[in-house]
Amino acid sequence: MSTALVHTAVLKSEARLFRREPGSLFWILVFPTLLLVILGSIPSFREADSSFGGLRPVDGYVPVSVLLGLIMGGIQAMPQTLTGYRERGILRRMSTTPVRPSALLSAQMLLYGGAALVSALLVLTVGRLAFAVRLPRQAFGYALALLLAVLAALALGAVICALSRSTKIAGAIGSAVFFPAMFCAGVWMPVQTMPDVLARCVGLTPFGAAAEALNQAAAGDWPGWGHLGVLVAWTALLTAGASRWFRWE
Repeated sequence: MSTALVHTAVLKSEARLFRREPGSLFWILVFPTLLLVILGSIPSFREADSSFGGLRPVDGYVPVSVLLGLIMGGIQAMPQTLTGYRERGILRRMSTTPVRPSALLSAQMLLYGGAALVSALLVLTVGRLAFAVRLPRQAFGYALALLLAVLAALALGAVICALSRSTKIAGAIGSAVFFPAMFCAGVWMPVQTMPDVLARCVGLTPFGAAAEALNQAAAGDWPGWGHLGVLVAWTALLTAGASRWFRWE
């Protein structure tokens, strides 16, 4: 069987298993949009606010909700799945068959990355239809920033998996990373409302840089090369770390 056919078969198999995980589907696909709907239902969030640069708070929370889906998938869901496969010896058994473990890793990254992108599309669609949120004016820049953010989230998830010998450890590390990641993405305080010093510090993190880049693209500007560079640097660094520390057994 050719390598392409093997990868396709593994992807189809993992997609079937992924559809049977209602928890992951909810937190990645539904929860970010649900959060936006809840916030948008607050009357004061639909009124212009000077602390948001004249935008409405619901406008400012669209990039936050977009990032929340990929944080859920990359940091919480994917590491638990891959670590569970290693813990149950699935990866070790796969190494003795024509199916290489790398095919499984690729399939997982495609599934969770794709789910994060679908989640972002749902957020943008519901934001537009329910709350008249403007679609990103710089669509290509927005798409580029979002893609780099997804890659950074998946690379971070791969590092968590590489460092975890069991699903319990993966859950603990994932939770320890999850809440700072949400803060940097702006879940509790959107980046544009943070004090300057805090915003600059957060902008050096992958999700803080992603939030800034998405905000800029949504406003019609090309995402700052500094923010895109931060995303590229984190992705490269985390990928190198995952490659160095990851073990199939």
